[in-house]
Amino acid sequence: MRGSSTWLRRFCTGAIAAVGLALLPMGASAGATTVISGTTTEKSGLVSNYLIEVPAPWNGTLVLYSHGYSFGPPFGAPAPQTAEDAGDTTTHDWLLANGYAIAGSSYASTGWALQQAFQDQIAVLDVFKSKGYHATRTIAWGHSLGGMITAGLVQLFPNRFNGALPMCGVVAGGPGVWNQGLDSEFAFLTLQAPGAFQLSGFTAANVGTNFNQAFAAFNTAQATAQGRARIALSAALADVPGWFDPTKPQPAANDYAAQELNQLAWDNNPDLFFGFFGRYELEQRAGGNFSWNTGVDYRDQLAKSTDRAEVQALYKAAGLDLAKDLDTLNDTKRISADPGAVAYVTKYITYNGDLDIPVLTMHTTGDGLVEVTDENAYANVVRSAGDSSLLRQVYVHRAGHCTFTPAETITAFKTLVHRLDTGHWGSIDPSTMNSQATSLGSGFNSAPASFLHFQPAQFLRPFDARNVGDEGQSGNQD
Repeated sequence: MRGSSTWLRRFCTGAIAAVGLALLPMGASAGATTVISGTTTEKSGLVSNYLIEVPAPWNGTLVLYSHGYSFGPPFGAPAPQTAEDAGDTTTHDWLLANGYAIAGSSYASTGWALQQAFQDQIAVLDVFKSKGYHATRTIAWGHSLGGMITAGLVQLFPNRFNGALPMCGVVAGGPGVWNQGLDSEFAFLTLQAPGAFQLSGFTAANVGTNFNQAFAAFNTAQATAQGRARIALSAALADVPGWFDPTKPQPAANDYAAQELNQLAWDNNPDLFFGFFGRYELEQRAGGNFSWNTGVDYRDQLAKSTDRAEVQALYKAAGLDLAKDLDTLNDTKRISADPGAVAYVTKYITYNGDLDIPVLTMHTTGDGLVEVTDENAYANVVRSAGDSSLLRQVYVHRAGHCTFTPAETITAFKTLVHRLDTGHWGSIDPSTMNSQATSLGSGFNSAPASFLHFQPAQFLRPFDARNVGDEGQSGNQD
C-alpha cells in the first residue's frame, strides 16, 4: 500500500457510501433488527468498539466485516472510529433484509492494525455467541486492509469461518507490498531527485517534511519530459495502472501521456501519503525499517512490469537512456531492513496459501493503491499449498480502489453463498455475474456492472511463507 481526509477514509475502507451507524444501547432494536453494541478489551488494555445487528427473521448466517485502513492517533492510542459493518449502506440494508446478521469491530487502534484486528474480530464472534446466538455458518469479508485482515483471519482461525470474501485486499502480504512501494520511490529519488527526501527511518518531527519534499519533487518533475519518463518508471516498478478516475474510460493502450498523468494522480493521492505517513506509522509498530531492496535487479523488474512499453516510449520521447538509468539503479547503494521489524510485518501478515474453506476474492483492474497483481501473488501461494480448488478470483473493470457498486458486491457475496450452499463453485462467468448484478435494479447499480475475464500479471516483489528466512533477498518468482 502506498491522505488525512474524510474522502481518504472512505477510499481506504472500501465504502462507496460510508456507513455511519451510531452505536445503540445493548439490546436496543432498529425496526425488526436487534442491535447489540459495546466494547472489548485486549490483553494489552487497548479497547475496541463492536457492533452486531441481527435481523428478524435471521437465516443463521453471520457476516463479519473487517474495515480498511484508518488514519488517526499514533499506534497505541484509542481508535476514534466506531465499528463499521458492511462497507456501504445499500449492501448493509440488503444483507439485513435478506436475513444475514452483521458484525464488526472498530479495532483497538488505527493504522496498520492487523495485530489488533485479529484479536478484536475474534472477540466479536465470542460476544455474538455469548449473547445466545449460534451461527450455522460465519462468513468473513472486508475491503482493502480489511481484505488483508479477512484473508488473515481464515488462515489463523480456520475453524471459526465457513467462507471468506476479501475485496480489493492487500493479499500479497505485508513485506511484499511495502517492498514494491519502496522500489517505486527508490527509483524516483535516485534518478530524478537525489537527496531530496528520505525513504525510511521517519520520526514524528521529519515525516511531514519528507512527504512535502517528495510531493513537490514529483510534481516538479511533471513539467519536463525527462521527469515524466522517470515518474512512469517509478510507477512501473510497482505496476501502478495508468487509470485513475472510475468515472472515465481507461486510456488507450498507446496513450502513454494520459497513463503517466494518471500515475501521477495516484502518487498525489493517496500513494505518497501511505509511502510516508503510512510507513512512519508502521515503523513505530514494527520497531524499525521493515522493507528492503537488497538483491533486486531493476532491469528484471521492469522487464516483468505491465507498464514496460509506456516507460520505453516516454524515455525515447524524452531522449533519455533507459539502460543507463537502470544501470544507475542497480549500482546505487541499497536499503536494508531491520530483522525485528521484518519479523513483525511478516507476522502481521504473510500468507501460507493453506485454505480450509472456500475463498472468493474481488479486485478492480485499475487499482493504484493495492494493485490487482496482489491477486496473482495470493493465487500463487494458494496453488503451492495445493488448495486452488478452494479459491476463485473475480475482477471488475474499473479504476479506483475498492470502487465496486453495491450490485457487484452483492453478486460476489451471492456467488460465495452459492458455493457454501451447494459445495460447488459452478460457472463464475462475467456475463452471468453482470446479468445478476444488473437485475438488482438501478438502486444497486451506481455504474454499469463490469465483471470481466482477467488474468493479473505477476506481482513484482513476491514474499510469502516460502520466503520466511530469506529476508533481504528479492523474493520468490513464479
